Amino acid sequence: MTLGRTKSVDILASDPRNGKFYQIEVKTNLDSRKKDKDTASKLFGRIVGGWIMNEKHESIVRPNLWYCFVMIGLETKNARFFIVPSKVVADYVRAQHKLWLAEEGKSHPDISMRMFRIGRKGEAYKVTTPAVEDYEDNWQFHESQPD
Repeated sequence: MTLGRTKSVDILASDPRNGKFYQIEVKTNLDSRKKDKDTASKLFGRIVGGWIMNEKHESIVRPNLWYCFVMIGLETKNARFFIVPSKVVADYVRAQHKLWLAEEGKSHPDISMRMFRIGRKGEAYKVTTPAVEDYEDNWQFHESQPD
């Protein structure tokens, strides 16, 4: 753990098999739902979970930086982990904010807050949305990620 001494990095990890180092930034949300149930958004589709981000995350892309999104169930006492490469996060955060700003019939201010969401494979989304099936418990830090 970096104890706040490394900007945008909470954990430094190494793989002894290949000698590579990985930077991990941890983001959490508290899920107050009584059951593991997806939420539906007219704009963003069927969502498993979401995390507040910042506009800076649109441009943070490093091959060795990964985000660990943690969803803590207050009622269920379960924690779910989604390990996502920084490029996927940056692409999604940028696209979802652009979609939100252009939402038909709405006028949104261009604020610095962004959202990262996890969806499901096989669902229809207006922007490419990372899927639970690709990133939940993705502890292998695969070099190539799903499209």
